[in-house]
Amino acid sequence: MKRLLVAACVAASSAWAQTPQPAQAPAPAAREIAPGVSLVPGQFTRGKQPDGNSIVLHGSEGTIIIDTGRHAEHAQRVIAAATKSGKAPVAVINTHWHLDHIGGNALVRQRYPKAVILASGTLADARKGFLAGYREELAKAVASMPRDQSGGYREEIALIDAGDKLAPTEVVTSGGDRTIAGRRLLLGLEKKAATEGDVWILDRASGTLITGDLVTLPVPFLDTANPEGWADALDRLVKIDAKLVVPGHGEPMPHSGLETYRKAFRQLLACAKSKRESKECSDDWFKAIGDLGKGTDAALAQSSMKYYLENVLRIPKAPK
Repeated sequence: MKRLLVAACVAASSAWAQTPQPAQAPAPAAREIAPGVSLVPGQFTRGKQPDGNSIVLHGSEGTIIIDTGRHAEHAQRVIAAATKSGKAPVAVINTHWHLDHIGGNALVRQRYPKAVILASGTLADARKGFLAGYREELAKAVASMPRDQSGGYREEIALIDAGDKLAPTEVVTSGGDRTIAGRRLLLGLEKKAATEGDVWILDRASGTLITGDLVTLPVPFLDTANPEGWADALDRLVKIDAKLVVPGHGEPMPHSGLETYRKAFRQLLACAKSKRESKECSDDWFKAIGDLGKGTDAALAQSSMKYYLENVLRIPKAPK
């Protein structure tokens, strides 16, 4: 089985992909994690492309959605959480362009056409580069398999082809304070980190820091990353005065968890540059993050880390 490019932030091994997959667990329920802050948890499970975490901020003048997921059912749950109080979404903020964080933009746009969508401008380049290559791989896979087995791949193609429906209406070019829907926010923009443009958000009222894929669990999803730039971004992010940190994937954590993640990330990069075995580097990562990885699929996490160490952090040298 040929490995597909994985624009969704994760690449499982082809050996794992061919093993029988367990029945999917019900989607976790949306919940309030701070005053006026709701989490719609994403999923990172076997046999299915992931959804990133989504956050809803409830303001006096409407609601703000941060990341809309990939799958329609996730986007529906986000909209339900954003309209539960009777107020409508007035804005979407995308932390970055990966499909599992912007896929629901089209549905929000359809239902709430006046809502502004804020994001960095990097989706345009991704559509010409990474996503274009991903689409070619998907199309080849679809052509080589029975139609009744290619539904997920065809859904991915349709999502990529949504194009402008996923794009921002307002491009974030720098950080700064914003008041949206009556809530005071601090926006930050990191370049050359997990992607070429990662937006983070601090909700001033609750002290909640939403990092997008600058923090991902159980492993850092390195498909489109600049590892050293990402490490530098974490050095800056940890200085933000936050009470609660919400990663792009994984459970919310206290600020001390962000410091743990930052140190583990630096340690991982150092190990990858050394002559130590990849398994040692992987084992050190999971030991370093400790309880931050609790509740995740250990086998999937280890498979993903092995892939990133051997195919991203330790790119095989071409023969002379």
